[in-house]
Amino acid sequence: MNHALAVELSIVAAYVAVLVGIGIFFARRQTSTDTYFVASRSVPGWAMGMSMFATIITAVTVIAYPGASYAGNWSLLVPGFMVLGVLAVAGAIIIPFFRHAVGMSAYEYFGKRFGTGARVYSSLAFAAGHFSKMGVVLYLLGLTVGSMTGWSVYAIICVVGAATILYTLIGGMQAVVWTDVVQGIVLWIGIFIVLAYLWMLTPGGARAAIALAAANHKFSLGSMSLSLSKPTVLVLCLYGFFFYLQKYTADQTLVQRYLIARTDREALRGVGLGALLCVPVWALFMLIGTLLWAFYRLSGEALPATLKKADEIFPYFLSTHVSPVFTGLFLAALFGAAMSSMASDLNCIAVVGVEDFFRRLRPDATDAKALRVGKVMVAIFGVLTIFFAVELAGSKGTALSLYFTITSIVAGGLAGLFLLAFLCPRANPRGAWAGIVLSLLVTAWATLTLDHGSIVNLGRWNYPLNSYMIGVIGHIVLFVVGYIASLVLRGEGSRELTLWGWLQHRRETALAEANAIAQKS
Repeated sequence: MNHALAVELSIVAAYVAVLVGIGIFFARRQTSTDTYFVASRSVPGWAMGMSMFATIITAVTVIAYPGASYAGNWSLLVPGFMVLGVLAVAGAIIIPFFRHAVGMSAYEYFGKRFGTGARVYSSLAFAAGHFSKMGVVLYLLGLTVGSMTGWSVYAIICVVGAATILYTLIGGMQAVVWTDVVQGIVLWIGIFIVLAYLWMLTPGGARAAIALAAANHKFSLGSMSLSLSKPTVLVLCLYGFFFYLQKYTADQTLVQRYLIARTDREALRGVGLGALLCVPVWALFMLIGTLLWAFYRLSGEALPATLKKADEIFPYFLSTHVSPVFTGLFLAALFGAAMSSMASDLNCIAVVGVEDFFRRLRPDATDAKALRVGKVMVAIFGVLTIFFAVELAGSKGTALSLYFTITSIVAGGLAGLFLLAFLCPRANPRGAWAGIVLSLLVTAWATLTLDHGSIVNLGRWNYPLNSYMIGVIGHIVLFVVGYIASLVLRGEGSRELTLWGWLQHRRETALAEANAIAQKS
């Protein structure tokens, strides 16, 4: 092993050891499901925000964003802006609502509104999508780091997977949160180190690089056309809005973050912090890709013919131009991003398994038994994730394509289901199921006939719009069909668990508090 690889490996090993150490530190406190899954609702708002930030920024982001801006422009940043729009519209209502409407699982709400079947459907959709995501993130980490260092892809997958399972299993949500905090800090340091290298190494410095990029429209956010068949700004805004609406209303990994904060106010601040940290990091990764493009043109340095994709340029630059110490630090950030995402998903899948399935099947089980079941689920799903990632590594892309196809069908419509439940007092279980079924059918048709029938060719009946619109259509179909079907089909709605019922509850609570204060004075 040469000196550079030894340095990089030592830094990565030390970083992974720190994360496992955090899990060991919190291990003794994991004596109840409340502690294990929601950290006894005692996490400071700033730490919750850092955890949310680290959960959203995955290892895929670290590679995909520089690759996208290197190959094209900054259009991939447009959906990210919508996270701020979603929070501005709904944050102050949705966050306190979930903190008071559910115990630990986001899908408990769908069960209250539309019955057990809707709760099971939404839970399974979440679990299927995030289990697949864990495998893909772990696989892409192994592939990226392996190409940079020459380390075995299979060894990377197994070591990172095992370490993540260990600290998540023993440390619970507290370990997940505080390792996320460390990961967030390391990621920011890594970003600034890479930017400093690019500015120093580029002939003419940052000014020359930015001028060249601007002259070639590399900072463009995309076409302002109203077409829905191309990735225009309109399409990306619609995609981003519904994507983050689903994340903030029907994704256990984020809803669970609301529940771990000490108070409603700290939860709201934490969510805001997480969103405000994400947007500049996405922009900085875009900037890295653009500066890389300018660097190779201004320096005249030729890229190896073996590099076939834009996603490979950033890892190549790190391995050839950055000091082993700083490369090791950035590798640690890359490892941490993957581990943070996987740890969060493992804990959340265990929550869903315990709260939405085990407790319903075994209502008389003790909390200690539920805690043991949750830990077993972390271990089982963690090991299955490793096997899935290893299978992807040997599949040469076919399994990866199948993953994107299946998850786009299964996970469709959850934001639409939330809107139906939250905004429509007359919505009922029959209407909801009509919306779910039609949404799944439409999403399956669009996914299978995409790109002029790449999987199933139906000729003139192929899906005609851009792929980013599939999720948008799935949400809208579920909401519209669910609402109309609820009006047509008989069933009992509910005002109490809607926005209108929640606003009334808040007014009554505020009035009661004001009366209590007046009586005391």
